[in-house]
Amino acid sequence: MIDLQQVETVFTAQQLPYSAALGEKLDRYAELLVEWNEKMNLTAITKPEEIVVKHFADSLLLLKASEIPQNGKIIDVGTGAGFPSVPVSLARSDLKLTLLDSLQKRITFLEALCAELSLSAECVHARAEDAGRQPKFREKYDVATARAVANLRELAEYCLPFVKVGGVFAALKGYEIEEELEGARYAIAQLGGEVIDVKKFRLAEDASRAIVIIKKVRPVPSKYPRISAKIKKSPLIGQ
Repeated sequence: MIDLQQVETVFTAQQLPYSAALGEKLDRYAELLVEWNEKMNLTAITKPEEIVVKHFADSLLLLKASEIPQNGKIIDVGTGAGFPSVPVSLARSDLKLTLLDSLQKRITFLEALCAELSLSAECVHARAEDAGRQPKFREKYDVATARAVANLRELAEYCLPFVKVGGVFAALKGYEIEEELEGARYAIAQLGGEVIDVKKFRLAEDASRAIVIIKKVRPVPSKYPRISAKIKKSPLIGQ
């Protein structure tokens, strides 16, 4: 399916972890992604060479942007087809992974994917704002991550409730993040977070990434996260 020589070349150029075993698992991942994509909408990226760069390498940038502790707990919020956390977990088998998505069909795909790749992960069908209020998930993770199109201000309210104090929320965003980040700083502070870094990467001429690293410095107030409609209607904007 994918060209493993291309995988090794791209990963080496970006100083990303690579092994033959990882390459084989990513190859199978790509096969399943394209196969299942014919039955449900998982991704618009289906060309093998683009899957390597825009899904796999892009996901593994998380390991360059943030130091995830050994045996750390990571939750991928609105994970979709498993990006970025499944490639990360394939490269870091020590991690304890939770995959969260609001669509059952995606969870069904993720369960099949994890079984095929022998990846141990908890697949949870729930909306982020509901799971973030449950004691089982609230402030239990070293890292929450999301590769989502939602505004960072909204993403922070969805994701920071999952992070334990001292942990981080790593948001994979578009390269030109500055204006969006400024608009989200008030919300991040209200939610117990503090922006500590923004890492920028260029993978190819048409593939670039900014990863915003937000440290959890204090607990999220109990009134957050609000329901989705409230988050959208009344965003956290400073005066």
